[in-house]
Amino acid sequence: MITWELIIAISAYNFVMYVTPGPNNSILTASGIKFGFLRSIPNILGIPTGHGLQLALVCLGLGSLFTAFPILLDILRYVGASYILYLAYRMFGSLNITSSEEKSRPLKYYEAILFQFVNPKAWVICITAVSLFYPEKENLFIGTFFMVFMSTVINIPSISIWAFGGSVIRLYLNNIKLKKIIEWLLALLLIATAISVFLYKV
Repeated sequence: MITWELIIAISAYNFVMYVTPGPNNSILTASGIKFGFLRSIPNILGIPTGHGLQLALVCLGLGSLFTAFPILLDILRYVGASYILYLAYRMFGSLNITSSEEKSRPLKYYEAILFQFVNPKAWVICITAVSLFYPEKENLFIGTFFMVFMSTVINIPSISIWAFGGSVIRLYLNNIKLKKIIEWLLALLLIATAISVFLYKV
């Protein structure tokens, strides 16, 4: 049964999960600094879309598959870490000052969606949310819609903070050499994120 107590509890859980540092927020920060907030919007919208699909699948029973075969999460760690390194390469391209802007680009909508499916942390968030907050007395459609809706309305503003923060930093990067230093630091951030995903344990 959906109650105000349940809504408040799942909202608090979602906010903490989505606003704290993680692979998505690292990528969004880098995107905000490198490309600005507006060009990062497809990435911002792709994250809750992919995560909503994940939640729906878990509500439909996919979560039990990870419980029965925990090695699947290990596989996702390896794939997810590799994908972040790929995204870092596509986002930054060459770090040559004259060509980096031409070769790099922000994540596209579908790429942000796909990343959720190889992000082990996102799967764990979904499985935990469903196990704790799924309204058991509701029918499957209403229960699934509730979980996806609550995730989306909290997710978008929570992750947007990171892209916006990055875009604010971008305003102060008028010096080309300083911008290039920041690009290197962002590349290292994404590499560190890939390592954290690789080492992520449930």
